Amino acid sequence: MTAVPGGVTPSEPGVLREPPPGAAEFFGSELGRAGQYARLLAGPGVARGLIGPHEVPRLWERHLINSAAVASLVPRPGSLVDLGSGAGLPGIVLALLLPDVQVTLLEPMLRRAAFLGECVTGLGLTNAEVCRARAQEVAGRISADAVTARAVAPLGQLAGLALGLLRPGGVVLAIKGARAQAEVAAARQTLRRLGVRDAEVLRLGGDRVDPAATVVRLTASWRAGGERGAR
Repeated sequence: MTAVPGGVTPSEPGVLREPPPGAAEFFGSELGRAGQYARLLAGPGVARGLIGPHEVPRLWERHLINSAAVASLVPRPGSLVDLGSGAGLPGIVLALLLPDVQVTLLEPMLRRAAFLGECVTGLGLTNAEVCRARAQEVAGRISADAVTARAVAPLGQLAGLALGLLRPGGVVLAIKGARAQAEVAAARQTLRRLGVRDAEVLRLGGDRVDPAATVVRLTASWRAGGERGAR
């Protein structure tokens, strides 16, 4: 393992690595701002408890690129709500990559919402705004083309929250892990009751990054109905 100045190795907690070769393929001309965001996560993000120090060495592969892989699934032009945005993954990344998509970073916790606001301002994201609220509080007042979520809730519960923020026919893009298919199977009856007309598990970016991003895409019914906003 190659050492860096001070005898610290790149795998040591808190050490941010350089972007991997595949990062440029995902971020293109936005690689510089993506790097700026990575430094915000590794610095203030860790200091405020939004990101664990052990995540810093793998910020690019496990977090930024994982989020960037979702961009190809977002309807364009359009609007997107990043539900439970936390540190801004994937919402900040998608706002960077999709200038024709208006991104709402929905986050109820004050310290997280404050960090998101600093990121939006510091990165110059004119297509992103922070909304400090819970999904239940704005359901029916927001009608987006897509809702993204990462590590927010089990799929059935997540669908109940997300569908209340979608227009008819919109999509939920839930970044999940190895158990994604099992989650879909377990939630199938709930999804049907909520008005989901299609649920599929997609693996993205596997030819350029390891591990690939696993996304559950839920497509809402074209007609209003179902138990929107249920928990």
